[in-house]
Amino acid sequence: MTSPAGGFVDARAIPPDRPVSGRIGTDQEDQGLGIFVRPKVLDFQARVREKKKVSRRLVLIRTGVVLLVMALVAGLAWLLFLSPVFRLQADKIDVSGGNAWVSNDRVVSIVANQGDRSLLLISTNGVEQEISGMAGVTDAKVRKSFPHGLEVTFDAQEPTAVFKDAQRKLTAVDRQGRVLNTVSKPVEGVPVIQVTTVKRAQRDQAVRQTLRILSTMPEAMRHSVTKVTAKTQDSITTELDQGKHVIIWGDGSDLKLKQAVVDKIINDPSKIGDKHQLDVSAPLRPIVK
Repeated sequence: MTSPAGGFVDARAIPPDRPVSGRIGTDQEDQGLGIFVRPKVLDFQARVREKKKVSRRLVLIRTGVVLLVMALVAGLAWLLFLSPVFRLQADKIDVSGGNAWVSNDRVVSIVANQGDRSLLLISTNGVEQEISGMAGVTDAKVRKSFPHGLEVTFDAQEPTAVFKDAQRKLTAVDRQGRVLNTVSKPVEGVPVIQVTTVKRAQRDQAVRQTLRILSTMPEAMRHSVTKVTAKTQDSITTELDQGKHVIIWGDGSDLKLKQAVVDKIINDPSKIGDKHQLDVSAPLRPIVK
């Protein structure tokens, strides 16, 4: 139907370009507005499958990371503790401080008990305590020398006394009565103590007190001791220079004071005079005879 230009047009008579059903949705997609919107259809099963796939991927990644970390830790542990990289070697143990009574070789044998262990597993404090527990050793220091060695320094003492038992066997002992070595003859400058047996002497309080007194003497005085008697732990007596001076110590108490009194009196002619016996069992009231 047509109308002349400028004429009246009846819109009701104009046919539509597309049916309404064809325009629903497409018009809204183009314009984004309106009442009639075609709903979007979702595939929930596909969505679930996608989530499971992502979850499996995350699990695999996390498991791989954990396994990698565990492998790295295990490898590092093997490298540090089990591999030869830091393993102690016997020929790398350096020991110094020994004497005729406590040899360096004896200390090396103690340290070598650590075996082929990694230095990282060796306790220097433990080795120091073990060495210090040896007869004749007063102190020990151990230092790790990477990658394969240990450096050991220790203080070895001279014998405090020689035990002479009933069979006339001579045994050198330290200040705690621990055996250093057996000897064939008396050691110059080392006091001899007459005992029944070494084991019994090590348990005897009188002998233990005697060793304590001898170990605290100045070296010059200890070397001048020619005889020691200890019938009881309260009657310890030392003879100096073949009887020139006889010191009655009593027991092992107040040793610093007793040593000071002895040193002052026997080295002062005006005090000792022609006497040869000094009793310091009561150090504040010394008796000179």
